[in-house]
Amino acid sequence: MAPEVWVPPLEVRELRRMISYRNRLNKTGTMICNRLQSLLHRHNVILSKNALTDSAWWEEQPMSALEKIQIRQELAMLEELEKHKVEVDAELAPQSLGERWGKQAVRLLQLLGFDVVITMTVLAAMGDISHFERAKKLVGYAGLGAGVHDSGKEHHSKPIAKEGRKELRWALVEAAWRAVGSSPLWERRFQELARRRGEHKAIVAIARKLLVTIWYVLTREETDRHASQEDLAWKMLLWSWSMGDEARLGLTPKQFAKYSLMRLGVENDLTEFQRGKVLRRIAPKDEVLKRLSELGLTV
Repeated sequence: MAPEVWVPPLEVRELRRMISYRNRLNKTGTMICNRLQSLLHRHNVILSKNALTDSAWWEEQPMSALEKIQIRQELAMLEELEKHKVEVDAELAPQSLGERWGKQAVRLLQLLGFDVVITMTVLAAMGDISHFERAKKLVGYAGLGAGVHDSGKEHHSKPIAKEGRKELRWALVEAAWRAVGSSPLWERRFQELARRRGEHKAIVAIARKLLVTIWYVLTREETDRHASQEDLAWKMLLWSWSMGDEARLGLTPKQFAKYSLMRLGVENDLTEFQRGKVLRRIAPKDEVLKRLSELGLTV
C-alpha cells in the first residue's frame, strides 16, 4: 500500500555530499567577502577593480590596527578556501570520467554553460535519468515548473514551485546565465522573454529549457543540435584543460578533446578550428586510436 521511494545508491550519496561541501565553501567565502565590503562601507572607501583580495591595497587603506588584523585574517581564510575548492574540483574532474558518471557527463559537458562543477551538480541531484519518464517530471523534480492555483472557481498560474533539490536549480540558473552570455541563440531567446516577463523570469525560463534539453540529451543519447562541430570541439578542449594529466587517462589535452568527441559519436576529421582570433587544434582520429590502443582503452 505504501508507494515506492527511490533510495540513491552509495555513489550518488557520496557525490551529493561532495557537491554540498563545495557549496558550503562557497557560502563561507561569500560571508567573508560581505564582511570585507562592510568595512569598506563603514569607512566610505570605494573598492578599486579586483582589489578585494589584494592585501597590498588593503594595507594602504586608513583603518585601525584591529581592523587590519581582521582584514589579514579574512584574506588568509579566503586563500585557504580557494585551495580547498581547487582540491574538490580536482576530484570532480576524474569523477566526470569514471564508469558511473562518464557517459552522462560527456553529454552534459557539450552543452553551452556547463562546466565540470555544474555537470556533476546536475548529475548528483538527478541520480538516474531513467527515473523520469518525461521531461515534465524532471522539471517538476527541480522545482522549475510553474505552480497552479485551481479552486474550482479560479484557475491561474503562480511562480515556480521551488520544490525539489535547490542545488539543481542553482546549477541550471548558473548555466543559463553562461549560455545567454556566450550563445547568440540563447541570448535572443532571453531578450525576447525579458521584454515580456522581466529578466528574472526570463532566466528561469531559459534554465527550464536547458533542463528539458538535458532530458532529451541523456535519454536519447543525442548531441546538442544547436552546436556546430567547432562548438563541440571547443567545449571538449576546455574540459581537457580543466584536468590534470592523470585524470585525462594518459592523453594530451588535444588527444582527450578528440577522444571525447568520439565518445559523443561525433566522427569527423576536424583537427583545426577558429575560436575568436586564435586557431585551436585537436588531435587527428588516427593518432587518438593509436594512443588508446597503447593504453588498452576503447572509445
